[in-house]
Amino acid sequence: MDMPEQPQLYLITPPEFELSSFPDVLASVLDAHEVACVRLSLSTKDEDRLSRAADALREVTHARDIALVLSDHSVLADRLGLDGVHLTDAARSVRETRKALGAEAIVGSYCATSRHDGMTAGEAGADYVSFGPLRASALGDGSFAPLDLFQWWSEVIEVPVVAEGDLTADMVAQLAPHTDFFGIGSEIWDADAPAKALGALTSAMV
Repeated sequence: MDMPEQPQLYLITPPEFELSSFPDVLASVLDAHEVACVRLSLSTKDEDRLSRAADALREVTHARDIALVLSDHSVLADRLGLDGVHLTDAARSVRETRKALGAEAIVGSYCATSRHDGMTAGEAGADYVSFGPLRASALGDGSFAPLDLFQWWSEVIEVPVVAEGDLTADMVAQLAPHTDFFGIGSEIWDADAPAKALGALTSAMV
């Protein structure tokens, strides 16, 4: 995932979905919008369920020349022929994952709101760092990634950055000059028409 000239779309699957229907929904969104990457982010740790979901989504994404990465399970991602892995333990396993998967694999690192973790992940070989959520809530400890974190990152750090978690159109407009990718998940999957919902968000980039 190279540094784009303007923010690109990075879709994140729901934590649970029906395998009989979601691949078609994803395909309709990918056909309606230009997307750089899709992250399979199921909450299950069942290897069979993850494998079947990855196989189904890989057919959809690779037919459209779109990268598919898997959250955390690097061994499974490699075995299934996916494009890489998205790590959620900040910078802790980036270096060993890069060594295991090789230089061609995508290795991303979610660093929550920590500038330090982001820099450490980048130094360890992450292809991108993601920060979020983007708004305060009652979930977790309530912390969120502020606009000035992305402003600073875009000015100082060369590693591409993803803004994800509770995006709104207003936030997209504010963050567009300072982020490389928008990680978008529940913002569109919870809508009746995901492709239309994604269009409303992307129109705010202009």
